[in-house]
Amino acid sequence: MSTSPQPAAARVRVCKTVDVPRNGMRCFVVGGCPVLIANVEGDFYAIADTCTHANGSLSSGRLDPAAKTVECPEHAAIFDLKSGEALAYPAERPVAAYRLKVEGDDLHVCVETD
Repeated sequence: MSTSPQPAAARVRVCKTVDVPRNGMRCFVVGGCPVLIANVEGDFYAIADTCTHANGSLSSGRLDPAAKTVECPEHAAIFDLKSGEALAYPAERPVAAYRLKVEGDDLHVCVETD
């Protein structure tokens, strides 16, 4: 029985912690993909920035710090910042969620590589 090799993960420095305001979010391109980084009361989360319903930019949407969710500006789909899970219609598929590491004042996102 053969198994496929697992993709390796690379840690990419994305920005400084001060680049994402408290209870705010920004989009960064990481490995060619748009990634939303959110700062919720000093805790950072990273998910894919593109809505799985209509390709809206989630970083242009509304952040709900209390629920740790983001609402797409196109059709109000809601995604969980921790898991990327789609929580509200019309989105039915999750967005990718990325591991994020804070080192000093730098934010690093872990992305898969071939």
